Amino acid sequence: MKKALVVGIDHYPHVGHLHGCVADATAISQVLRWHMDGTRNFEVKTLAAADAASQVGRKRLREHVVSLFAGDEEIVLLYFAGHGYIDNAGGYLLASDSLDGHDGLSLDEVLDFANDSRARNKVLIFDSCFSGAAGAPVSVGKKALLSEGITIMTASGRDQTAEEENGAGIFTSLLIDAFEGGAANLLGDITPGSLYAHIDISLGFWSQRPVFKTNVKQFVSLRRVEPAIGILDLKHIVTLFGQPTDVFPLDPSFEPSPAVPVPGFPPNPDKVRQFKLLQKMNRLNLVLPVGAEDMYYAAMHSQGCRLTVLGRHYWNLIKNDRI
Repeated sequence: MKKALVVGIDHYPHVGHLHGCVADATAISQVLRWHMDGTRNFEVKTLAAADAASQVGRKRLREHVVSLFAGDEEIVLLYFAGHGYIDNAGGYLLASDSLDGHDGLSLDEVLDFANDSRARNKVLIFDSCFSGAAGAPVSVGKKALLSEGITIMTASGRDQTAEEENGAGIFTSLLIDAFEGGAANLLGDITPGSLYAHIDISLGFWSQRPVFKTNVKQFVSLRRVEPAIGILDLKHIVTLFGQPTDVFPLDPSFEPSPAVPVPGFPPNPDKVRQFKLLQKMNRLNLVLPVGAEDMYYAAMHSQGCRLTVLGRHYWNLIKNDRI
């Protein structure tokens, strides 16, 4: 119930060829097809225009976009890498047969298809110049006009170009890094919000700025990678800490191999298992030692550990059956 249309156009005989869009689209197609564990993710249709033989004209592009939004899938995703154009009438995605820009596929028309779609979640990702105009029709004063379930992410603002580096779009390179795990939460889920957060923090303010527009009640997972911590291990956080403000007491018996054994505190197998989990939570910024610089010294000096702000967040999620 997840479908994606991925478009990459390098072949533009009339407005100037590009060089990295097909490679970007191929990489996006590959990362969307499978979760990290090898299970099926999106059913992907790829349109790649590398030369005259594979060119993607406006009619073909429009037909595929219409088909993408025609169903009632749980998630549909549109990715486009290629030339973009903007004028007083709005923005356009250029096809291989575009002559000047005005004859491209209108971003307002794409928005209409998405707004009318029965799919529950519609994700539109554009790596093209001036794509920040998407979702803000000129006819309504350039104000965002998104029906429920739509998320739009663009490489640049409505008045900016989308840049390339080393033969690939800067935005898409960051997007792929995010899909491969850079934007995953502790449980391995990657959402539209986490994708944008990863890209946003990676780009400065002196060049292109990514744009994010959404109207959703809840973010959906677009891909799963290996979680930083297993769900069963994470759920132990509410047994280790009865309340989110508790300090968990430690002593030398939690340490399996102390550099200097402490009399009266031989390693305790049950405590050692707990300490191993607490140390993992510490590495994930869920737990902090109290009264010591690290978890080892907290144990060896009979101190303790407590939940971080992030740890308290996950404690509440688990306690309230949100995970």
